[in-house]
Amino acid sequence: MSEVARAASERAGLGSFGSHRLRHTAGTQLLQTGASLFEVAEVLRHRTVATTAIYAKVDHLALRDLATPWPGGDR
Repeated sequence: MSEVARAASERAGLGSFGSHRLRHTAGTQLLQTGASLFEVAEVLRHRTVATTAIYAKVDHLALRDLATPWPGGDR
């Protein structure tokens, strides 16, 4: 599958990338548009949400809103 994606990306003039990059981009964009981790896990067919949580690490601004302020910190 990765070689199919790589060949198609090269034919389209997008550079060379494989299926992993396509899956990662899809997962990241789904989260950015409001999909839950459970929904992304279902689309990407992950067995556990823990696997899908890797994609949540990419959106640092969204994760910042979830972080608890450090005691004595500015935030």
